[in-house]
Amino acid sequence: MEHNLEQTISLLTRTPVALNALLRGLPETWTLRNEGENTWSAFDIIGHLIHADRTDWMTRANRILQSGESRPFDPFDRLGQTRESQGKSLEQLLDEFARVRSEKLDELRALNLRPQDLELRGRHPALGVTTLGQLLATWAVHDLTHLHQLSRVMACQYRDAVGPWSQYLGVLQCAGHSS
Repeated sequence: MEHNLEQTISLLTRTPVALNALLRGLPETWTLRNEGENTWSAFDIIGHLIHADRTDWMTRANRILQSGESRPFDPFDRLGQTRESQGKSLEQLLDEFARVRSEKLDELRALNLRPQDLELRGRHPALGVTTLGQLLATWAVHDLTHLHQLSRVMACQYRDAVGPWSQYLGVLQCAGHSS
């Protein structure tokens, strides 16, 4: 499947709604527990998504549009949510994520990107040359990665409780590949 901007926006619009429906009002045993040392809880994941929306996707899109490859993207702080989420409740983070995502998608729509704009190139500090289309497609897949991670983290809470059925539950077999 090739990148399609409208389909990307459609998916990105749904992530806050899906997370809100899944997490709002759940006991903290579901939302604050993780899979062990150096892993994230649902709370951490929502904070990370907010931080990424604020500092990464549209910042980099604008960098491509303004500077092309001549000015590399700033490195992304993958743990920036730690300080930004302190003192907040999960409900506050869910509300903040919905607001920030809506603002960033409004910014994206306001760019009125044409198909040829998606071929514009920027420079990632570690990955090298990338296109605007690749960046925007990555934003959508980043959401899906963290939805997968969230499912895995939450399922892990019942790893022992499911007993022998764990062998049939793929989410419990996944070793993880995101943090």
